[in-house]
Amino acid sequence: MTDKANWGENGVRIVRSHELDSNTPQTPGMSRAAAITFAKAGAKKLWAGTVNIQPDAKTGAHHHGELESVIYVLSGRARMRWGERLEYVAEAEAGDFIYVPPYVPHQEINAQPDEPLVCVLVRSDQEAVVVNLDIDAVESAKAIWVGPNHPAASG
Repeated sequence: MTDKANWGENGVRIVRSHELDSNTPQTPGMSRAAAITFAKAGAKKLWAGTVNIQPDAKTGAHHHGELESVIYVLSGRARMRWGERLEYVAEAEAGDFIYVPPYVPHQEINAQPDEPLVCVLVRSDQEAVVVNLDIDAVESAKAIWVGPNHPAASG
């Protein structure tokens, strides 16, 4: 519990955009930078940062162990592929949230040929788990949409 008498020192923290730390595990094809960590803000249960993917680029396949991840798309269009052979695909645009469960192999793709994909990433723990995978991806993925506001799955 936070000591109320020390809220000035132990309360809200601001991490400025120029203070982001790129010394965090990386995956080929993307640039991660940490913002909310124990070192930067005193966070004990969360990690947050940014992810940038250049136009028409894609990351290598990877997972984050037992961590849950949430990606919020700030600008651009994200195409997510996931599965044992990255056989499933869905897209998200600015304002959308993406949830990635623990151990799910996935790949982020910038679906736009002419603008960067800029996202905010939040993970459920401070541990910097990034397991890069060598996966032979299927040629075409099966479109999957979840929720009432998306079309049914197609083959």
